[in-house]
Amino acid sequence: MVDPAPAESTQKRWGHLKKVLERPGPFSHPEFEPSSEILDFIMTSCKILVIGAGGLGCELLKDLALMGFKQIHVIDMDTIDLSNLNRQFLFRHKDIGSSKAEIAAAFINKRISGCQVTPHYCKIQDYDEGFYRQFHIIVCGLDSIVARRWINSMLVSMLNYEDGVLDQQTVIPLVDGGTEGFKGNARVILPGMSACIDCTLDLYPPQVNYPLCTIANTPRLPEHCIEYVKIIQWPKENPFNMSLDGDDSQHISWIYEKSLERSLQFNIPGVTYRLVQGVVKHIIPAVASTNAVIAGVCATEVFKIATSCCIPMNNYMVFNDVDGIYTYTYEAEKKDTCLVCSQVPQVLEINDPYKMKLKQLIQLLTESALYQMKSPGLTTVIDGKNKTLYMSMIKSIEERTRDNLNKTLVELGLKDGQEILVADVTSPCTLVFSLKFLINDVDMK
Repeated sequence: MVDPAPAESTQKRWGHLKKVLERPGPFSHPEFEPSSEILDFIMTSCKILVIGAGGLGCELLKDLALMGFKQIHVIDMDTIDLSNLNRQFLFRHKDIGSSKAEIAAAFINKRISGCQVTPHYCKIQDYDEGFYRQFHIIVCGLDSIVARRWINSMLVSMLNYEDGVLDQQTVIPLVDGGTEGFKGNARVILPGMSACIDCTLDLYPPQVNYPLCTIANTPRLPEHCIEYVKIIQWPKENPFNMSLDGDDSQHISWIYEKSLERSLQFNIPGVTYRLVQGVVKHIIPAVASTNAVIAGVCATEVFKIATSCCIPMNNYMVFNDVDGIYTYTYEAEKKDTCLVCSQVPQVLEINDPYKMKLKQLIQLLTESALYQMKSPGLTTVIDGKNKTLYMSMIKSIEERTRDNLNKTLVELGLKDGQEILVADVTSPCTLVFSLKFLINDVDMK
């Protein structure tokens, strides 16, 4: 049997895409112009970044490669664990302990001819905007809200405005997928144009909190032991002279060892390394079929955005197959006062600056549904000099500024209209807040 000529093979392999891209249809985007060059753009020029090479990431890489995308990058900081193998199908038992990004990329490159997946075994925070500017579309398969918020803030920070008008050439679309057991969601975000991650923070499920008295005095569950180490022992012993990082294997190992000791003390079985990861990072068990559905939706949206062959989803899809299959789509609205994507100054209203302490201000930033920060560091300018109010990430600075926590805002020299610079792991940029005091000297008299 004679092998078909390369042109014939290409025509047959991508014939289904040619039917979509080389002729109009009833669902085509108004700006769609059928052309044979569109497929060439997908296969030679269009650069896609996949963030995460886990359950969703493996499916996304497979789907995008089979759709014709050949210039794909994948970034993931994790290594392969035995528990991953039941749903992350690009990995094998021999791959345990290796980089997810590197193994996934090698598998796709070997399996799909011509595809060039470039792996990045690191955190997304390790790259600056120069790295992210090279991509046409970014698609996320993450299990971390903090990481989602970080990449969302990065893309928004890269936008250019001219006389208040957004330069759409600087917009890099973000397609985000997430799963929670038998539930999932997919969304299309056009930074600066549609609702971003921070516009809809209240959509994310609340974290499970255990009563402090229970975890400290009468633990009954392995989760209680882990929470005790996380909430009480870690701040007390401060083993690595920094805040707890759920993505750092050394931090997780320390939590695991201390939790195991406490579980043995109270005769509570069930503390495992995987459970520690789940509790610290608030990971919800994944289901392979849900990952496949959500990844398929995300990959389809990437294809629609890259080709304009169809109108993209507008802009949030919910999927549920707990009892049968149910799905619907709605438009998440852009928030006019969003901390990240709005163009309005952020104002922090303070009821009584004479009584409010710095630790209460930090508590507002971490516990309020509007901000949901993790470990904010605060600085300001007083009398023309930079002043660090508090910063927990660096031990030496934390020790030097710890006394400020119990001082009132007035005692710290802060005034009405004062600008506070806030740095947090949820954003690559420093956020600027303006203090608005709702009580004045006349009221105090």
